[in-house]
Amino acid sequence: MKPIKLLSGFMTVGFWTLASRVLGFLREILIAAYIGPGPVLDAFVAAFRLPNLFRRFFAEGAFNAAFVPMFAKRLEADDGAQAFAQEAFNLLAVAVLGLVGAGMLFMPALVWATAGGFVGDERFDLAVGFGHIVFPYILCMSLAALFSGVLNATGRFAAAAAAPVLLNIFTCAAMVAGAVLGQEVITWLVWTIPVAGLAQLLLVWQAAARAGIRVRPAPPRITPQMRRLVRVAVPAALAMGVTQVNLVVGQLAASNFENAVSWLFIADRLYQLPLGVVGIAVGIVLLPDLSRRLRAGDDLGARDALSRAGEFSLLLTLPSAVAFVVIPLPLVSVLYERGATGPEDVAAIALAVAIYGVGLPAFVLQKVLQPLYFAREDTRSPFHYALVAMALNAVLALGLQPLLGWVSPAVAATVAGWVMVGLLWRGTGRMGEAAQLDARFRRRSLRIVLASGVMGAGLYVIAALLAPALSLPYWRYAALLGLILAGGALYFSVGQLVGALRLSEFRSTLRRRRA
Repeated sequence: MKPIKLLSGFMTVGFWTLASRVLGFLREILIAAYIGPGPVLDAFVAAFRLPNLFRRFFAEGAFNAAFVPMFAKRLEADDGAQAFAQEAFNLLAVAVLGLVGAGMLFMPALVWATAGGFVGDERFDLAVGFGHIVFPYILCMSLAALFSGVLNATGRFAAAAAAPVLLNIFTCAAMVAGAVLGQEVITWLVWTIPVAGLAQLLLVWQAAARAGIRVRPAPPRITPQMRRLVRVAVPAALAMGVTQVNLVVGQLAASNFENAVSWLFIADRLYQLPLGVVGIAVGIVLLPDLSRRLRAGDDLGARDALSRAGEFSLLLTLPSAVAFVVIPLPLVSVLYERGATGPEDVAAIALAVAIYGVGLPAFVLQKVLQPLYFAREDTRSPFHYALVAMALNAVLALGLQPLLGWVSPAVAATVAGWVMVGLLWRGTGRMGEAAQLDARFRRRSLRIVLASGVMGAGLYVIAALLAPALSLPYWRYAALLGLILAGGALYFSVGQLVGALRLSEFRSTLRRRRA
């Protein structure tokens, strides 16, 4: 995959992920307004996190980290890719069906294990009830992740990247309908989630069939290649799911404080916007590309792909992180302060956003570095690094509670994220030239840091000037938009001036996409 085509893939996935995250913003805004921080939202967050946690392990983590490189190699060599996808589908479907059955049966134990502070109050029973409704969502999403992996390996990124948009469209519409009809908004929300999961599955299933990979349900067979898939997938589960595990540990710690689970959830969703647009886009596009290049012995091409992915990541991530640290209060206030979410909630959420902002570059860089291992079918090394990061996260999240209170999970996640990046980077030293960043990356990364710093200083001054407008009804939306546009213009202007970016490269990519 040439650099321009690689960038085009990043932008395709990034565009649809951005659309999903923007609609996700709308979803969280509606949740904050209609439900607001409190027992009901705490219970919903705990319940919905369960299928998302296991989805990362069974699909986006374990299965896809192992499946995509193996499928891509068979597709490249025309060596039974269709049969391999069919066998993988059968195995995954049966495994996740078993998980759904166990989860439905042992839902109270799952809630106790992931939100122990709920025991003894109304949040526990609410979370168990919500969990029984939303947990089957994992079946649809796990199978959808497999079809997304098929599409990504064939270079068809749009359908897979667009599928998550359906969840946000469905849930936003459901909450508005519930509010208009004067019914319980939370009831509409939880029952819509499994319906949206089914719609996502059907979309990517049909897209994979149009790509020539037609899969139908059938009994699983334990073949040698499926045994190999499982051996590679098991250690990848923890390596790719470390962020979700850290969130669950953080939730366990936060469940001891009133409203803390809701505050951290809303803050997490805010920093997930750049993480999703950049990190997920890079990870999805980079893994199959690296797998093909390494199979062909193209070390220079692999190095170039890695360097451009790292460059693209820093280009969009560092200014986002600076903005979260410099202006978290205006961001959170304008986006969420309405209805059931008041000034006290806004102050707490803004603090968590600033802390997560410090860790944002680390969370994105993990998405850049992990494909280096998975493309080589090495899932054990990231597994061992993830163990270290998870242990550190648990120690800090629980150990810092007496000192930092409810915010300790955010601090722990940020520190653990940077430790994980350090371990992944250190491990690339034995991989040779293909895993080394080139001179262009080193030059541009320093200039990106400079441009981000100038932008941060500008945002601080502009936010102070706009402070009166940011507190006025209606005008605050225009003021925040102006603040963001001014920061973006300053960043890209300084970046172009010092050589951190070249707008001509983006124009070339857009021309190629139109062609």
